[in-house]
Order: sequence, then C-alpha cells, then structure tokens
Amino acid sequence: MELTEQEFHRYARHLIMNEIGEEGQEKLLKSKILVVGAGGLGAPALMYLAAAGIGVLGVIDDDEVDITNLQRQIIHMTHRVGDQKVISAKDTIAAINPGVQVITYNYRLKADNASDLIKEYDLIIDGSDNFETRYLINDLCYFHKKPLVSAALLRFEGHLYTFRHSDSVRTACYRCVFAEAPPDDLVPRCEEAGILGVIAGVMGSLQATEAIKEILGIGESLAGRFLIYDALETSFHTIKLPHNPNCPLCGDKPSINDIEI
Repeated sequence: MELTEQEFHRYARHLIMNEIGEEGQEKLLKSKILVVGAGGLGAPALMYLAAAGIGVLGVIDDDEVDITNLQRQIIHMTHRVGDQKVISAKDTIAAINPGVQVITYNYRLKADNASDLIKEYDLIIDGSDNFETRYLINDLCYFHKKPLVSAALLRFEGHLYTFRHSDSVRTACYRCVFAEAPPDDLVPRCEEAGILGVIAGVMGSLQATEAIKEILGIGESLAGRFLIYDALETSFHTIKLPHNPNCPLCGDKPSINDIEI
C-alpha cells in the first residue's frame, strides 16, 4: 500500500524517523491489534495506537462507563456515563483518527470465545484486571504464537511485560512468573487499595510503545524482562525474566495443552 497525501501529513513526524519511515508507517497501517479492556490501561493504549495509525483496533469489554472510571480512563467522557465502554472508546478513537477501523466486542473475554478472536489479530494488549483473564489471554497467545503486551497497576506502581510466543523464540510467559494466581487477599483490586489515575496513563502508554516496537521490529524488546515503575520513587527498574522449564504451559513437560471450555 502507498500512503495518501493526507497520511503523509498526519504521520509526518513518524516518516522522518529512520526507525519508522514510510515502510514502517505502512506496516502500522496494515496491522491489527486487539486491546482487552477499555479501562485504565486500555484507554491510553487505544488512543496512542489510534494516533500512530494502527490499521485495525479491536476492543473488547462488557462494562459500562461509570463516573468512578473518569479519574483514570481518559478515553471516556462525563457525558458518556452509562454508555457501553467499547462504544465510548470507538467514538473517541474516531475523533482522534477517523482512518482507523475499530471493531467492538461488547462482551467479556471467555474460554468459549477468546480463541477465535485472538487468532484474528497480529498482537494482543492485555488491559484486564483479573488473573483468570490474564491466564486465558496468555495461554491462547502462546498456542496461537501471538505477541502479548501485558501490564498491571496498583496504587503508585505499575508492571509491564512483553511475551513473545513463537517456534524460534523461547522466552518466559505469564505462567513462568505466576504459575498460580495468588490468594485474593494478597492482591487487592483498585477499588479496594486505590490507584493514582496517571499511573494508568503511564503504563498504558508504555504498552502502546512496546506494541508499536513489536510490530515494527525495532529497538530492544522487553521480552525476557519485566519493568517496574514506582511513581513515589520516580524510578523505573527492569528485572530479568528467565523462561521457567517447569512452567505448566511452556515448560519442558507442560500440563496445559489446551483451553478448557
């Protein structure tokens, strides 16, 4: 595909960068990214991916906009309280970049619908807020060999992961880090412990950044490491994340060989 005159103007600041250029922008315009969750993480990720010119953005969420969301979920507006989040997100994306195709899924990602959905996209961004969904996304991305960019938030801290799943690259998956979900009382939810709204903006923007890098094949991938952002200390740390040979999904003797429906 060739860029139109309008696209040359819209993406001009990308085109002058050697790492992107016209060829890279065309890759972005041809790409398809699924964002799971139109909440704190999904909101900034969707907005920056739309601005970058990702050709197709899928967004799945079964929730409605609540006034308590507006402190951090910047893709939604006050007048949209009560609307479906996926429709609210689509409207904002259309205002940012009408050239992006947005496909909405107003339902919860579950074992009986996730596989057919995930396999249609080039890369998955996990903006979910529970371990069950994170495991489901991780497992299906592993089986379908899809790159996955995942993040988590709480109070003043954020974590970021990139998981690459291919026959030629063997790096850690989410289950290498968390073989089993920790007890609920050890990991409180945002409505219990709170969240500084801007943390969602930082981490969701980083998810968009890593997704763009993976699509373009530029820079150093976060795969094999994970990033910790501490807002109170104004610090970023990366820690090595080795593949776990005992992982129940991607280890030497896996016990998870399919998704139970």
